[in-house]
Amino acid sequence: MLSITVIIPSFNRAYCLERALDSVLKQSYLPSSIIVIDDGSTDDTEKVVKTKYPQIEYYKQENAGVSAARNLGINKSSTDWIALLDSDDEWLPDKLERQVEVLRQNPESKLCHTEEIWIRNGKRVNQMNKHQKSGGWIFEKCLPLCAISPSSVLMHKSLFDEKGFFREDLPACEDYDLWLKICASYPVLYLEEPGIIKYGGHDDQLSQKYWGMDRFRIQSLLNLLSKNLLNEEQQQATREMLIKKIDIYLKGARKREKTEDVEYYESLLATIK
Repeated sequence: MLSITVIIPSFNRAYCLERALDSVLKQSYLPSSIIVIDDGSTDDTEKVVKTKYPQIEYYKQENAGVSAARNLGINKSSTDWIALLDSDDEWLPDKLERQVEVLRQNPESKLCHTEEIWIRNGKRVNQMNKHQKSGGWIFEKCLPLCAISPSSVLMHKSLFDEKGFFREDLPACEDYDLWLKICASYPVLYLEEPGIIKYGGHDDQLSQKYWGMDRFRIQSLLNLLSKNLLNEEQQQATREMLIKKIDIYLKGARKREKTEDVEYYESLLATIK
């Protein structure tokens, strides 16, 4: 049996946290422990967890972002395997069971993710091709956008020791950053049947909060190129994507007349080309 800890970060999401927690407790393969990290919520999050879910480990920190919350949960865990679940998402009942089975069949693997169902503003929507998930050596597929949903992941804890935790200096795209580091060195397992339901369209999503998300991906790519993590082919692909991301961000910055950003990224682009 795999011993699994589920990490659920949450900030002012008492309105949907119960759905996430119930989906874990209804799993056909139950985890060893469930940890909720309350990232400084001011709503009823603490009351909901302590009153309705006394079996769940609950920790509260000052608001520091989703990366800090996940990292705290990972450090509090005592199992070899970590499953992540965002508080606005939901697992399908056999999600963990199917992942455990495929990991048993592939004992050398350290990360497994699944397909997902998307719900936007209460309606099911189809993913665009650019969001298509896959398995194997997917480093280059991870370069344009986040190619793995955190809520779908079951991963070995040793990956954090080897590759680092979620970057707390990135307010968004922290998952994009970590998956690139992992996928540069390891293939991943992928289950084509959905394991999660992702809910979108609400105002507190990070993608709604920040304009120009590519600036965080640019930071990640710059950091990746500065490390001795990539082979020659990966370095070339990363550099090409970096140039593309800077070009995209510059178009938006010029349109919004963000003079300082334009000057900085034009200078950065000149040093790369």
